[in-house]
Amino acid sequence: MTVDGILARIRRAIQTACCIQAAVVLPLLLTACNEVSNNPHPLGSEKTNTMFVPFSGRSPKYLDPTSSYSNDETPYTYQIYEPPYGYHYLKRPYELIGRSAQDVASPRYMDKAGKVLPDNAPGEQIAETVFDVKIKPGILFAPHPAFAKGSRGEYLYHALKREDVADKHQIPDFRQTGTRELIADDYVYAIRRLATPRIKSPSFSTMSEHIVGLKEYGAQIVAADKALRAGLEPTNRDLPFLDFRKYAFDGAQTLDPHTLRIRINGKYPQFKYWLAMTFFSPIPWEAEAFYAQPGMAERNLTLNFWPVGTGPYMLTEFTENRRHILERNPNFRGEPYPCEGETGDAEKGYLADCGKTIPFVDRVVFDIEKEGVPKEAKFLQGYYDSPAIERLDFGTSYIVAMGDDKKKDKEFKDKGIKLPTTIEANNWYIGFNWLDPVVGKGNSPAQAERNRKLRQALAIAIEWEEHIAIFERGQGVASHGPLPPSLFGYREDGPAAFNPVVYRRGPDGKPVRRSVEEARQLLAEAGYPNGRDVNTGKPLVLNFDYQNSAPGAKAVLDWYAKQFAKIGVQMEVRATDYNRFQDKMNKGSIQIFFWGWLADYPDAENFLFMLYGPNSKALTDGNGENGANYQNPEFDKLYERLKYLDDTPEKQELIDRMIKLVQTDAVWSFGYFPTSAAAYHQWINNGKPTQIIRNHIGYLRLNPQLRAQKIAEWNKPIWWPLPLILLALIAAIVPAWFAWKRREQQTAARLIANEGNRP
Repeated sequence: MTVDGILARIRRAIQTACCIQAAVVLPLLLTACNEVSNNPHPLGSEKTNTMFVPFSGRSPKYLDPTSSYSNDETPYTYQIYEPPYGYHYLKRPYELIGRSAQDVASPRYMDKAGKVLPDNAPGEQIAETVFDVKIKPGILFAPHPAFAKGSRGEYLYHALKREDVADKHQIPDFRQTGTRELIADDYVYAIRRLATPRIKSPSFSTMSEHIVGLKEYGAQIVAADKALRAGLEPTNRDLPFLDFRKYAFDGAQTLDPHTLRIRINGKYPQFKYWLAMTFFSPIPWEAEAFYAQPGMAERNLTLNFWPVGTGPYMLTEFTENRRHILERNPNFRGEPYPCEGETGDAEKGYLADCGKTIPFVDRVVFDIEKEGVPKEAKFLQGYYDSPAIERLDFGTSYIVAMGDDKKKDKEFKDKGIKLPTTIEANNWYIGFNWLDPVVGKGNSPAQAERNRKLRQALAIAIEWEEHIAIFERGQGVASHGPLPPSLFGYREDGPAAFNPVVYRRGPDGKPVRRSVEEARQLLAEAGYPNGRDVNTGKPLVLNFDYQNSAPGAKAVLDWYAKQFAKIGVQMEVRATDYNRFQDKMNKGSIQIFFWGWLADYPDAENFLFMLYGPNSKALTDGNGENGANYQNPEFDKLYERLKYLDDTPEKQELIDRMIKLVQTDAVWSFGYFPTSAAAYHQWINNGKPTQIIRNHIGYLRLNPQLRAQKIAEWNKPIWWPLPLILLALIAAIVPAWFAWKRREQQTAARLIANEGNRP
């Protein structure tokens, strides 16, 4: 080797050592330069008008409004679709308003001869109710390839072959889009589609009992679908287009392009609430025709993955079990944020955006989080704006955690996390089986009175305030009747808010639970002094059915036993899994039980029907929701009148009377209404908690600047180790370099000497 070659080798070795050092040090320097290095979202996205929220488990299964009925689907469906009605965002009790409809239609009542009846006609005389719903003109569907047309007016994507969609996996893969105006025919199409046999509609069985002709129409559609499928393999996903424009029925019609007529059997005032659910969202026939083409279904190009609506947002990314993105619908007309609400809303800042156009947020990104710990960690770091946009239990769990842990309490308060609470249309209670000889109705007037006093004694003894404090961590309120706050019929100065059987008025006018001594006196009058049967001397033992047999239920069951024991009554617990519990309830083979109810819609009827005699669960083979099998002719007569009434003073009077009856009969120990709480960071505004209103994302306002500031503040890079790391690298590299240099010099000297000794 020549001297030049030796020197070249030395230079290459030095360069290699320098590159190794740079490869180690440079990433550290780059990390130090980044403002926030642990952000799971693209750098700088925290400064944009984008909301980041997680979703758990799997992607939503059904985004098709005909079949969607699951809570995890609502953040998408209610932002994308517009049923005719919605709810006023701020008012409580909940107020129904027009959404795509101009207003809430007044029903017209007809008798059997088709003659119009007055509004106050008795419900029994009404053969049919007619709703003429006026749709707002000028509403446009979000951009979608199903509407795309060429220069001659032809649909660009309605005659595709399988090979045409071979490279299409998401709707944005189609380059051309279009739109058109929403018309009443789109709602008629959707109502007809409730009868489709191709997907399951949870609303069809109920609606077929109410919408004129829908049940018979269902049979017609099944036959039509069977004819279209003739000759196809059962597993074939490329099904011919089932065009509901070809099959009409009398229950849903259009009077003009913007007027929808729906005819209902008899009188069913609660039907108006169904018109606020996504089952009644408009479906354009073009979307059905587009998705029915060969190859679409196998690529998940269907309404279940790619909905088509007129709401404030549209789905622009659906990466299954990973990420979904809603973006502002550029064709959305905009709606004004409300300027009035309930008492206290102004103080909470809910009226600050009065009159401004919604939606406020441009983009909503849903990222999957399979584990609870990283989800909470990212929320507390500021990378998620809410831990669960569609649920109200996370906020409650955080409130409980703050009460249990001072460090958590300080962290949440320091970070300004908002945990607004509400009492939703949900209750938990202990019921007494009316068919049981001991706690039920009784087979004689004397026995009925004794049983009533026994139930009243137990209702006083079960101290729900203590239950809430221990097991709900204070997140709930004791109930005085079956009707929760936020619904029409509940008044702070009415029977729904004060049960005189269990409570008395304190010096300040507030309810105070009656004493254990009063409960024992009632027990003695019932024939069980000190908890023993006055005739036999045997102790009174009552069976208590509970819907959870897991070891974790022992503490609460021990508490229930303690409540009974306060007045000398023994409790025999019969805890089972929920399926077995339901079987026993259906058969009426229970004595005392614990159960709850979450409203389907915000109407008193949806709670009071659980005490209506004909709805007895045991007497209807499990088809009713009256789990207590309560039978009271007076209550039933009032209910028969109530179910036909709108929210009027007459309805309020009936509700008051019905609540007084069940309070006196003590058919339930009314239990409690749990507190629900949302969870938002301080930069999210207008987050009024609700389980009834599902299109709430459009009302939320985000402050990206504040978010970016707080994320940078809460996630500062740790700089102090960098100098130590650099010193350690220098300490390791410099001696090694000098040692290497000495060896290279010695080697070079030997090579030069050898070179000189050659002949």
